[in-house]
Order: sequence, then structure tokens, then C-alpha cells
Amino acid sequence: LNTNENPFPPSPRVVDAIRRITPDALRRYPSSMADEFRAVAARVHGVSPESILAGNGSDDILQIALRSYCGPGDVLVCPDPTYSLYPVLAELADVRLIRVPWEPGWQLPTKALLSERAHAIFFANPNSPSGTSVAVADIEALARATEALVLVDEAYADFADDNCLSLPGRQPNVLVTRTFSKGYGLAGLRFGYAIGDPEVIAQMAKVKDSYNCDAIAIAAACAALDDVAYARANWQAIRAERERFSSELERRRFAVIPSQANFLLVTTPDAAHAGWLYAALKVRGVLVRFFDKPTLDNKLRISVGAPEENDALLAALDAALAPEPSGTARSTPT
Repeated sequence: LNTNENPFPPSPRVVDAIRRITPDALRRYPSSMADEFRAVAARVHGVSPESILAGNGSDDILQIALRSYCGPGDVLVCPDPTYSLYPVLAELADVRLIRVPWEPGWQLPTKALLSERAHAIFFANPNSPSGTSVAVADIEALARATEALVLVDEAYADFADDNCLSLPGRQPNVLVTRTFSKGYGLAGLRFGYAIGDPEVIAQMAKVKDSYNCDAIAIAAACAALDDVAYARANWQAIRAERERFSSELERRRFAVIPSQANFLLVTTPDAAHAGWLYAALKVRGVLVRFFDKPTLDNKLRISVGAPEENDALLAALDAALAPEPSGTARSTPT
């Protein structure tokens, strides 16, 4: 429960689409722009195919966007904490990264973001690791106040109440990225995409790899997006389980941040430091995410798995936090 994978398998249509791929399709290069997928995504989202760019996972899209809008020495601004890949991409591109703390309550630090004269602003919405969401109106106001590219990483938006997919049509400097790893149960098959103004997409297409999406991934992504009803039923089940799981953790004295994603960021009870509890769960065969950094070192991020997986974690927590016969909590993982 540490990488926010989907507990449900992908749509049966995805499996069928992969099985139908012929040897001849594998012998030839795929469409360089994943045109088959662009057509499906355009129909599903009500945009033009020229508004869609496909990539080898949304991480590929993030890298393409950064290369398109930031050169060496340019400024990328991100709220902090957020997705840990952004600093890595900035370092690889010799881009100067400026981290801006979130406002209290995980609100968007709009004034601070705008004060840094950024070439690009990246953030996840819902955010990772907090699971919190910024209102679409606040993101639109930010985009209107800057000429920088505003990239909204919606890896977890399938589990949220709202999304920014309509924003690029109103604000051409907004780029929204999506992945199939979380909402569609395809983490083992790398595919992501961006929705943006056609001019932004055309600029990004100039710097991407020639064939950054393979034929199998394109076919699977088309089938998955075509069967959004299947995925949506799973999203609703995950949201319902998220609420049950959250209540169970709160009953065990964990402070749980209300989440719009498929994971929970929790503050551990007084008796257990997060690092200790992470290790205690690990020796019991349960993996969660521990961030050994200030502001997060008393917290764990826990994926919302299948009910039986979540129950196994709760049982492991109960065992780890059970008092010793003397009445004190265990001091070391056993």
C-alpha cells in the first residue's frame, strides 16, 4: 500500500485489445503521435485531437513540458510538498527549482507562486502526498495572473469531486496531465497524456521522442478510455472504501487529512513515530510510504487498497501498537 496502485484489474476490453494485436503491428513502428488514442481522447473529452499529446506515462509528459518551456537557468516553481519527481526533472534539465510552502489547510499559495517570475508552475491536483485538492476557480485565477505555463498534474483526479479538464479551453497557458496508472489499473503498462491548447501541444510535440508510445500501450489506452463506465464504477468503489478506511484509522487515533485521491495522509498517534511505525508494518509484511523530511516525518501515506488489504493493514497496526504487558507501547518493531 505504498505506490497508490488500483486494487481493481483493468477493463476486460483492455485485455481483449492487447490479445488482438498482430505480429505485423509489432513489426512496424507505431503512430508517432498516437493518433488512434488522440481520436478516442478527443471524443471522450470533447476537444480536438490537436489538443491531446500522448506519452510513455504522465512522467514522460512532465519531462516534455519542462523541456518545452524551461531552458537551463530558467525557473520552475512548485508548491511544497508535492510530487517528488518535479525536483528530479528540474535537476536533470538544469532548471532552477523554487519550492513554495502551501498555505495553511493545503491552500494554493498563489501570491508566492506569482512572485517568483516562473517560466513554469507545476503542481499535482489532487496533491501528493496530501490528497487535498485546489478549487478549479483558484487554479484559473492563478493562470490568468501569469504568462507562465501552469501544469496541473491530475494523476489522481479520477478519484476527486472535480477536475481541470475544461481549463485549457479558457486559459491557453494551462496544461492538464493524466495517467492510466491510477484510475485505470494500468500501472504496469506505461501511458499518459496531456490536454492543452493546440499551440502548447504543438510546441511540446517538437521536443518529444519520435515514438514515445508503443503499439501495445496505445491499443490498451484506447480500450481503457473507451470503457470509462467500467473505470468509473471502480472509482466509486475506491472512494467508498476510502471513507471506511479513513474512519477505521481515525478510530485508532490517527489524524487523517480528508482525501480526494486513492490514498490517505495520516498523522500517527502520539505513541508511535511514523518512521518506527513504517518499520513495524514492514516487518509484518505491509508496505506504506514514509517521508523522512521535515513537515512529513510524523506522517504516513497509505494507499487505499482492496477492503481485505486495508483490513490486513489495520490488523498489522493493531499488533504493532498493542501495549506490552507492562502497559507501554512497543519501542521497537518486532
